[in-house]
Amino acid sequence: MGLILSQEEMWDRSLGGTSDNKQITHWCGNVIYVVIGFLCKVLFRYRVDNRESLRGFHNETGVVVVCNHTSFLDVVFIYLAARCKQWVRLMGRETLFDNAGGLLGQVLSRVGAFPVKRDSADRTAIKRAAAMLKNNELVGILPEGTRRGKGSLAPELHAGAAFIAKMGHAPILPMTVRNAENVKRKGERVRFPKITVEYGDPVLVGDFDFLPKDERLEACTWYAMRECFALSLRVAPEEVDMAALFPNGKDYTSVFQLHEVPRHTTDEVVAAIRRDREEKRRRRAEKEGGAA
Repeated sequence: MGLILSQEEMWDRSLGGTSDNKQITHWCGNVIYVVIGFLCKVLFRYRVDNRESLRGFHNETGVVVVCNHTSFLDVVFIYLAARCKQWVRLMGRETLFDNAGGLLGQVLSRVGAFPVKRDSADRTAIKRAAAMLKNNELVGILPEGTRRGKGSLAPELHAGAAFIAKMGHAPILPMTVRNAENVKRKGERVRFPKITVEYGDPVLVGDFDFLPKDERLEACTWYAMRECFALSLRVAPEEVDMAALFPNGKDYTSVFQLHEVPRHTTDEVVAAIRRDREEKRRRRAEKEGGAA
């Protein structure tokens, strides 16, 4: 059953995906899903909208799932919304994995999470995430880096999500967890509002090649996060005031007004992936036939 595994062993194993390599054993993740999923269903009556936008990628390609960050519960619902069929490999700050004498890290690792060093270019974490994507796994990232409106740190956008998507040849899928921020407000008692998880449409890193090379990844992450906030606020993306949300970052609103980024559905992206895969097979067969 894989009862004795170090955290690092689990970070480098697959969870789901299409690799034949050893996986993190599923028993712990399944137990946690049943218990936590039941409690969240009873307490928050949560539902998932547009889940087919995620499901359509199953066993076809890896996906970087991005979400705006308002509550600790965000990560719980990012995980729950993908199950039972898929697992999300959540990227979490390194210090979490040492809490409770490493016990929390053991639990997080068993459900697929892996650490990243905050405010640094963590090459090890990036390589792990890219390898997961190439194995057709899901990688969950909160690009703001901290909960909005909680703590002393101001939310900032980090281009890591787009960089990892590019490294792993994967689309980015925006999502939101609506109402989680209302569970516990400062100075108020705990509440149990209805929570809705909603997925948007995929974003492709290649659609931003019209920009200068040094801005493409930042702009792609900015665009994907605007989609997340549009889902959260239930407005059109163009109505989201990103300059107000991220006053210290570059605002790309005027850029995308002048150059509209193509919109895609999951079915369209998957169809393109299949065509590309078939074309590569055909070329390989022709090359092998010519060599014979």
